[in-house]
Amino acid sequence: MYAKWLGTLKASPIFKDIEEQNLSTMLGCLKPVKREYQNREIIALDGAEFSGIGVVADGKIALTRETFGGNRVILQVLGPGDIVGEMVAFSNLKKWPFTVIAQDDCCLFFLPTHKVMGYCSNICSSHSTLIMNVLNILSNKAISLSKTIEHLSARSIRGRISSYLLDKYRLKGEKNFTLDMKRNELSDYLGIPRPSLSREMANMKQDGIIDYKGASITIKDLIRLEDAIE
Repeated sequence: MYAKWLGTLKASPIFKDIEEQNLSTMLGCLKPVKREYQNREIIALDGAEFSGIGVVADGKIALTRETFGGNRVILQVLGPGDIVGEMVAFSNLKKWPFTVIAQDDCCLFFLPTHKVMGYCSNICSSHSTLIMNVLNILSNKAISLSKTIEHLSARSIRGRISSYLLDKYRLKGEKNFTLDMKRNELSDYLGIPRPSLSREMANMKQDGIIDYKGASITIKDLIRLEDAIE
């Protein structure tokens, strides 16, 4: 059952440094539930009962939140190897705190929380590695959410766009990079209507702050980009 997906699962950070043979044995112990979804299908609703840590084996998913005004905000987009629900799994909440939507036709494996935290006598060293990987992922996720809050705290549309682009610049270390979100995904992530996002990016291009072609971005004036964040 797991052979087809073993390569993708091994590349996931939750299974980092676990040998393929041990991973195969571990999956037999964990018994993850495999589920497939179609594009735009809801995987989990905000407030629904938590169903386990999900590992994306194929396709993309989006973590979303509805505002009081009825607008959808994308918190994060995840692809093959990424995991979802790890912050819920080890909290007292036990309910999904956001809505998860399929961005493509996708496949996920859901790991039961009690089995992730339990020890298997056959491969205890690998299971210890699994637990340490989960802790590392939780730390990185907290940092990522902090960055999202930082982008959304900017008071202007240009400020939010600039905050996001500066974060990508610092991460890549180059003024030329490719966005990892489609334009509509970026507008949801930054809480900006799609037409307003496109219009402001066009204004920033005209002002000589950035240049772009499709998903490719070039920062032309780093100082003015920083000054745009309020």
